[in-house]
Amino acid sequence: MQVKIDTKQKFHVITLQEPQITANMTDELAAGLGRYLQNDVKNLVVNVSAVEGMDLAAAETLVSLQQRFYEGNASFVICGMQPAVESFLDGEGLLDVLNCTPTESEAWDIVQMEEIERELLDDGEPLFE
Repeated sequence: MQVKIDTKQKFHVITLQEPQITANMTDELAAGLGRYLQNDVKNLVVNVSAVEGMDLAAAETLVSLQQRFYEGNASFVICGMQPAVESFLDGEGLLDVLNCTPTESEAWDIVQMEEIERELLDDGEPLFE
């Protein structure tokens, strides 16, 4: 699977450069993205703007990865989704489960807000009483 990796201070941007994400790519996708949970900088923005289609197994892998990242106290945001992919995910009932933004810039904002939220919650004091 071809990807482009761009490392920022608080997150990595992984741009998938495949037009189709299929079931036979799911192991590579899960292993490739999952390894970032072992890094000091764990947060991921996954840019799927080049992806024109995916099958159900690939979509379920993205949902599973997102869950693993949030359980690992890290962000996982998908951006740049093509209308056909968005429609497919919506039809499968997965779109509402994924943390998606239209643009990479908005994904960066979400990662930064979630980082601030985690820092505040790590202080051990409740935000609201």
